[in-house]
Amino acid sequence: MTPLSEDDRPAVGLRERKKARTKAALQQHALRLFGERGYQATTVEQIAEAAEVSPTTFFRYFPTKEDVVLYDVLDPPAIAAFRAQPAALRPIQALRATMRQVFGQLSAKELAVQRERDRLIRSVPELRARMLDEFARNIQLLAAVLAQRMGRHPDDLAVRTLAGALIGVAIGAWYTAEDQPISEYIALMDATLAQLEAGLPG
Repeated sequence: MTPLSEDDRPAVGLRERKKARTKAALQQHALRLFGERGYQATTVEQIAEAAEVSPTTFFRYFPTKEDVVLYDVLDPPAIAAFRAQPAALRPIQALRATMRQVFGQLSAKELAVQRERDRLIRSVPELRARMLDEFARNIQLLAAVLAQRMGRHPDDLAVRTLAGALIGVAIGAWYTAEDQPISEYIALMDATLAQLEAGLPG
């Protein structure tokens, strides 16, 4: 699972769903153009034209060209699925169930888009650097989601420690699964989370 952004909370109304659809459409056009012309050669104006919106509208959803790639369309449904997991599940169990649910519902085409997006992030230095910044930044956002399930404050040491450990797992899996199918990344994440849940060897 890639990093969360502050506005990537589960859609609860028509406006939120429309916003998510617009962001996904802009990203689809952007990825297509990046594949055809290259990342550096593609402009925001070209992406906006392909999506039949103005550059101003593009920037309303994405502050930079980098952000249209880094946005993960799976984050809102993943957060919603995590919050909907049975209360009896411990946080890591709930996260593993969420990953299986969200990725298990993707079509072959959707998985291919995720793979292309990941390839682009890894191949463009500025995107790769931003990805790591996003991982680090999202410890706080992940802590907020975990705290709700755990019934604690986001600044609680246990909550922040768990959030940091989970981000570490995501970073490790992302590096290890380079040049591997998305299915391998998912399997690696699940196996690593299971090890974290069982307790790391001393």
